[in-house]
Amino acid sequence: MILAFDGSPVDGRAYLDVVGLARHAPAWLNDTVSAWSTYGLALFVVLMTIGWWLARRADAAASVTALAVPVVVAVAFGVDTVLKLVVREDRPCRSLRVTTLEACPAPGDWSFPSNHAAVAAAAAVALMFVSRRLGAVAAVAAAAMAVSRVWVGAHYPHDVAAGVVVGALTGLVVMSVLRGHLGALALRLTATRLRPLLVAP
Repeated sequence: MILAFDGSPVDGRAYLDVVGLARHAPAWLNDTVSAWSTYGLALFVVLMTIGWWLARRADAAASVTALAVPVVVAVAFGVDTVLKLVVREDRPCRSLRVTTLEACPAPGDWSFPSNHAAVAAAAAVALMFVSRRLGAVAAVAAAAMAVSRVWVGAHYPHDVAAGVVVGALTGLVVMSVLRGHLGALALRLTATRLRPLLVAP
């Protein structure tokens, strides 16, 4: 048997309230939230692609900033995954034995922090360095993703809150460090085969 942390004493009541609302919500709403929870991260890929395409028409430094966004997302995912392995919190649907919209993950698929929330928040913060407008859209989408993960029963509220913090801090730190080396990095990369990715013909 795998030893795991039970997060229900933290905000299990709030979790049950949300899952209860979902249980009595209209089918169209639950279908929409479930679809967003499952496939919504694809929107962040679209926003990152748009950011890169627009940056490429500006200058190499802007392109490097845009191309750093998926790297930031990967780093945030890695940090979040390590935290999951350290904390080892059981999924709420398992600890509280409640029926949820999303099928309850198998034991060992840890809940804290939420990967979806971390990835979405990291993308939103990193995109702010590329375009305030894209970053604002991503921020709203990230909030919706965090809420949806509780609504479908995959996470406690504290799981998604922690995921948002992990993702946002990772995005802020990595992009801030990059900003200090942006000019030199852009100059170096434009002298390589990556030039077409950085500067529009």
